[in-house]
This record gives sequence, C-alpha cells and structure tokens, in this order.
Amino acid sequence: MSGLDVPLTPLRFLGRAAEVHPDKTAIVDGPRSWDYAQFARDTVRLADALRRTGVRPGDRVAYLASNSAELLIAHFAVPLVGAALVAINTRLSPEEVAYILRHSSVKIFMGESALLAPILAAGDATAEVAQVVVLPEADGSEPALDEAHFASARRYGDLLATGDAEAPARWETEDETATITINYTSGTTGRPKGVMYTHRGAYLNALGEVHHQGFDVDTQYLWSLPMFHCNGWCTTWAVTAAAGTHHCLRAVRGEAMWELIDSVGIDHMCGAPTVLSTLVTAEQAHVLDHPLTIVTAGAPPSPTIIGKIADLGAELVHVYGLTETYGPYSICEPQPAWDRLGAEERSRLMARQGVGFLTAEPLRVVRAESGPDGQLIDVTPDGMEMGEIVMRGNNVMKGYLDDPEGTEKAFAGGWFHSGDLGVMHTDGYVALLDRAKDVVISGGENISTVEVEQALFAHPEVIDVAVIGVPDEKWGERPKAFVVLVEGATVTEADLIAHVKAKIAGYKAPRDVDFLVQLPKTSTGKVRKHELREKEWGDATTRIQG
Repeated sequence: MSGLDVPLTPLRFLGRAAEVHPDKTAIVDGPRSWDYAQFARDTVRLADALRRTGVRPGDRVAYLASNSAELLIAHFAVPLVGAALVAINTRLSPEEVAYILRHSSVKIFMGESALLAPILAAGDATAEVAQVVVLPEADGSEPALDEAHFASARRYGDLLATGDAEAPARWETEDETATITINYTSGTTGRPKGVMYTHRGAYLNALGEVHHQGFDVDTQYLWSLPMFHCNGWCTTWAVTAAAGTHHCLRAVRGEAMWELIDSVGIDHMCGAPTVLSTLVTAEQAHVLDHPLTIVTAGAPPSPTIIGKIADLGAELVHVYGLTETYGPYSICEPQPAWDRLGAEERSRLMARQGVGFLTAEPLRVVRAESGPDGQLIDVTPDGMEMGEIVMRGNNVMKGYLDDPEGTEKAFAGGWFHSGDLGVMHTDGYVALLDRAKDVVISGGENISTVEVEQALFAHPEVIDVAVIGVPDEKWGERPKAFVVLVEGATVTEADLIAHVKAKIAGYKAPRDVDFLVQLPKTSTGKVRKHELREKEWGDATTRIQG
C-alpha cells in the first residue's frame, strides 16, 4: 500500500470532529451531555479499558442497550481496539440473545440492568462470555444489582475507571475490509444471520447519509431509530462525521418526540412508518415552525402517511435497504418536476424505493431465470414486469458470519439477492411490490400485499394494516387484512372492503378484515407476518396454494 492509499474507516469522523469542533455539543442523553472533546476522551478511555480486559483485534463485544450515550460511544471505542461491535435487538427473547452471543463468540457483553436480568436468569446464556458489564441508568447512576443474578457482573463505571483517556489513539485502521460490526438480521422467521460490515462500507454508507439527509454542524438529530438496527442505518457515524448533535431517545413515544422537537429544535430523525404514525397521531402533533427532515424505511410508506407528514410541514425522505446493505441503499430522490404535480400523484411517486445512494451502485430488478452463462437478466423497465431487486458494491455486506453457503447463495450471479420483488419504471426508479414470500397467488393471479395495504391505508380511519395470504378452497389463496383503526373510528369491515375495491382491482380486495389493537411487530417496525400466518394456516404442510 502506497502513501496515497489510506484505508477508510468511520473512526476518522470522531477524530476529526474532536479536532475541529471540540466544544460543540455532541451527545445529549437525558440530563447528561458530552461535547466532542469529551466524546473522544470517553471513547479512548473505554477502548483502553477493553484492551486491559483482554479484548484483542478480531474479538467481539456485544451490547444490549437502548439508544444511549454508552451505545453510541461503543460504535467508536470497540472498533478503536480492532474488535467488532455486536449491537443486539433489545426485544429479542433470552434464547435468541443467547444464540447471538454463542454464534458471534462474544468476549465482553454489556447491557442495561433491566435488559440483562432475564438473560442472566435464563442460566447458561452467558456461560461462554468472559465478562458481563452492567451499563449505567438513564441518569448516569450505577444501578442497584440483584446479587442472585449479577454476582459475577461488573459495573460500567468500574470498567471505565481502568482505562486511560490519554492513551495513544489512532483514529484509523490497517485493514478497511476488517469487520467493524456484526448485525443480526431481524428476520421474522428462522435463526438470525450475522451480517458483517466493514470499515470501508460503514465509512461510505455514512457519507451517503450525510449527503442525502443533509447533515451539517448545526444538525440536531433525534434517535427515534434504534442504534442496534444496522448501527442506526450508519447514522451513528454519519451525524458524528458532520459534528452534529445526537439526542438519545430511549423509548419512542409521541409526547417525548414532540417535546424534543419543540424544545431543542430537532431537525432530523429516522424511523419506520410506524414511527411516523406515532408522530402524526400524537395529541401534541402540530404544524412545525422550523424545518424537520424525517427519513423512513423498513416498509413502503403509504401515500396517506406521506401526505400527513407533508401537512405537518416536514420533509419526508424515503430510503430502502436491508440489514445486508448497511441499512439504506437507495433513496426516492425527488425530481423538480414532481413539485408541479398534485399531492396524490406526488405521494405515489414518493412511495417508490427509487435509485441508488450517491455512494452505492445502481439498483437492478432481474428475472427469476438466468441467461445461458448464469448472468442475471433485467426485467423490462416498464413498471409492469415484476422481478427481484439485487444490489452490489461497497454498501453491501462482507458476508454472513460463519455461513459460507448462505453467503454464496445470497450473491448468486455476483449480486446480492434481496428477496424483495419490484418493478423498474421507465424513469429508472425502482418500486417495491412485496417480499417474495408475501405475494398472494390467488387463482393464478399474483396479488401484491403492499398494494392492498396501501389501498387500506388510504382510508382516513386506518392507522396501521397488514395483509397476508390465507387458504381458500376455490382460489388456493386469498388476501386477508388485519387493521388497526384510529381511536373512535366507526368504519366497518364492509366499508373497508368497498373502499379497497374502489381503489384497485376487485379480485385483490380482502374478503375478511380483522380489527386489532396493534399489529405484532419487530423492534424495527416490521410486521411479524409469520405470526399472523401461523394462526391462519395452522398445521398446513404447504403455504403456497395459488
């Protein structure tokens, strides 16, 4: 490697922010705050403490924590040692957490006391972990620990006290392809896979976020998105790159979001469509008096929710990606001509998944059958022919941890296969239609559950919805809807079915609508459709009856 070739790493972002903006407020977590100089010092101190505890390059350090200063600092301190951070979904069961700890061979496991307690109570979940560390409470105080479960655990403050904030720190890496984090898929079925991110990929995706979200030194970013989800879509590093301010939010509630939006001037936030629904339906919701950019992904936002966000005076940025693509890979980048369109047509265009990030390769939509040499064949870009969305490049994972067969299958033909079905429009914008497994095949016709869901979302009394295929003696399958209504709604099943038939082809409309208080979801906002299917399909050996 010559002197012109410097390995890329997001570690440099914190080093630079501390050098250029040392006194700028970097983190606000409840009553606590850090400027960038203190952020860097605590990062160095934790990294040195981890080294003294025996963490070496290539080791894994896991966190089970809500959005907090400690988890944010870990995104820099752990890779500063050369280790990989494993940020675990806080809503997983003890069995699922234990699987991740074993699968990733975690050396140090840190977590909040309330989250750790059921894990430690489960018995041997941490048997192979060298050290369990309990993080501070939200106000920074050390938690009171139940000796029955925490007897061998160490307090974070005690660990941090062993580190030296003045220890030599190099905000760089010798190998930009080294694993910086391992993120486990939040898939709704089966064992999660360990998705490996590299320093290079994290660096480039973060820069893409800086550009497309418009971060700068004045940014006031609200952590409404879990930091454990694709490392907060790489925003942990992106906001730091811009020397913006991170505002930690430990629980997503409408009142808490609006309080921070109004009191500190939050101007950027991210979240799945369910977060957007929480925001717009909160009692405190009102038209904004300052700019607010909201980035959404996780599921296609309905044109209805897009319109409601616009009514608040906020700008909605729609991105698309997967755990395997460092979070967002593409963006529905608005065209100037769309401003001249009516609200409904503009919202329809904005609901598409769009085009590749500035730092990503173009998206492709390919047919199921391959060419004579195994090459992938693109669908006709007519907005009609359905195919699978595939990606490649720096914004795509290094591979699945200890799963070479799964990795090879995922990259068949040299492109990562998303498992998502979509179309390519004539303007080069991709639109997601469904997960391959979620398409309802009824009487030989393919019905997109997303299309049905968006038709239901267009009803003013519908706040949340999921559509699945259920068995039907005549048609093989048919769509069924599960709907959450706004408080005080009076709409009936018949009303909603008629509403859908007025929006899309009648054969696509659900025959049945179940009304629920809430849909079963993962912590990242994805509906656990397998739970809905389990109840509908029962013991059926096959769930493809189209």
